[in-house]
Amino acid sequence: MSRVGNSVIQVPSGVNISIQDKLFSAKGKLGELSLSIPSYLELKHEGQELRVALLTKSKESRMMWGTTQRNLANIVKGVSEGFTLDMEIVGVGYRAAVQGSELVLQLGFSHEVRYKIPAGISVKCEKPTSIQLQGADKQKIGQMAAEVRSYRPPEPYKGKGVIRAGEYVLRKVGKKK
Repeated sequence: MSRVGNSVIQVPSGVNISIQDKLFSAKGKLGELSLSIPSYLELKHEGQELRVALLTKSKESRMMWGTTQRNLANIVKGVSEGFTLDMEIVGVGYRAAVQGSELVLQLGFSHEVRYKIPAGISVKCEKPTSIQLQGADKQKIGQMAAEVRSYRPPEPYKGKGVIRAGEYVLRKVGKKK
């Protein structure tokens, strides 16, 4: 059984929660997010606590129990505090800048890569080699980071590419004479 599904989600003040017909929605200072709850799970809202309970003991319900609990916790945290993800660009001549609603990346190609920033995410480039993603939806931030990284993933010989801040790139030894 999942131990994650047993844990309680603390709802901070300033976050309004509504549960209607298996649709959970939370509204806070950073926006509004919603999640559809599977039919074999039940939400219990008591005061400032939220619990996810099993209605059936099937394999599928036990698998989704912890996942649903973590998704709900991410929604509550996202609308109250938000999420931040830092990325770094490593390589000579590699840089990034925000122009309007686009992230412009120069990653060693003959052309610059223009990535349209999704709604609900703000992007900052304080230095030309750093990108900071902020928003309420953790899934959207992770998806954008994966798509930006896919243009130039880090390579193991020189370590050049787009990486998450603090990520370690396993380096390989090059040719020897």
